[in-house]
Amino acid sequence: MRSSPASEVMLVSTLPALQLIYDTAPIGLACLSPDCRYLLINQRLTEICGISVEGHLGHTVRDCVPALAESVEQIVRSIMVTGEPVIGIEVAGQRADQLDERSWVTYWHPLRMPNGEIVAVNVAAEEITERKRAEREIRGARDAAETALRHLRDIQDSLIEAEKLAALGRMVAGVAHEINTPLGSSLTVASTLQRKAEQFAADVARGNLRRSTLIGFLELVNDASAQLVTNLGRAAERVQSFKQVAADQTESRRRSFDAGELTGQVLSQFARQLRQRGIALSVNCMPDLAMDSYPGPFGQALTNLTVNAMTHAFPGGQRGTINVSIGPSGQEHIALSFADDGCGMAPDVERRAFDPFFTTRRHDGASGLGLHIVHSIVVDRLGGQLRLESKPGGGTQFQLVLPRVAPARRTEL
Repeated sequence: MRSSPASEVMLVSTLPALQLIYDTAPIGLACLSPDCRYLLINQRLTEICGISVEGHLGHTVRDCVPALAESVEQIVRSIMVTGEPVIGIEVAGQRADQLDERSWVTYWHPLRMPNGEIVAVNVAAEEITERKRAEREIRGARDAAETALRHLRDIQDSLIEAEKLAALGRMVAGVAHEINTPLGSSLTVASTLQRKAEQFAADVARGNLRRSTLIGFLELVNDASAQLVTNLGRAAERVQSFKQVAADQTESRRRSFDAGELTGQVLSQFARQLRQRGIALSVNCMPDLAMDSYPGPFGQALTNLTVNAMTHAFPGGQRGTINVSIGPSGQEHIALSFADDGCGMAPDVERRAFDPFFTTRRHDGASGLGLHIVHSIVVDRLGGQLRLESKPGGGTQFQLVLPRVAPARRTEL
């Protein structure tokens, strides 16, 4: 496709002025005839392509850059037919004197005569090789970072599961003692009753059973039976409580429960450990705190708060008190306060308390996940809010506000 002779004459007359503009431009510029011959080209474009100005002028695109000829001819034909510019076309190729691939972004505009006739196409080319290389490096770095993040999350999930199992193990130790005490008492009573029964049977066999002996034996049986019922009932209650708490924490199923009752069940598992450490536990739970939520994560949060208090709030055998209170907060929420009068936290520790893997007792085997798990449970699983207040020497208080009806489950802990 060629322009009219008159138009070519007028175009040739304008070339010197265009050449001046081309020579001062910081980007590659070229003027192509409708049949894709180079009419003008600046030094910057020849640097991009690796061919001299003389090697371009008068030659066709197929002569100079055969690899791009078909695409260039298609763009020029489109502009000649539609009269519309074509902008933002990315081109990849090689310089004639180099093997490495380079990239450019090109802009194509029709060059019109005063009568509107399109006599040539002006091409502007900006090299973006370094930008594309940087983009590839950024994508590579991002992919590597995402892979590392997924790996870190997998490790974190494993550590969280290990922390949950460790907390459950601590609970088992406390429950074992709570069960051993009534069972031990029951065994003592049963042994005494067995021995008295053997003596009573011997008296009967000898035929010298006295009324006082019979009355004494009946009183013993009555007293022993009452003690056995009390102790075994206490043990059964502990077992049932632990079974429910353990099932909740391992299965994490949603169900309806009373928050006050569950709080008492969970904290009772730590009664012996707290007594041994000289830590008093005060629990004040208001009645009728019905929730439709996840009792397992709820109990896990309480467990972690208790373990955190025993580990960090009362170092070096320090004695103190843990106060837990739970009650309604409006019609749709409950509020739980977990406070201790221990050593408190420094401001920098308080600021990072919920960060994963942050701990001040790593030398004692702490993982730094206890309070992070609490935050994840309260906010992500239970849909609540968690606030921490602490001062050095002034104790620590955690305030939880939880909806009675938990939102739909969003994350897996």
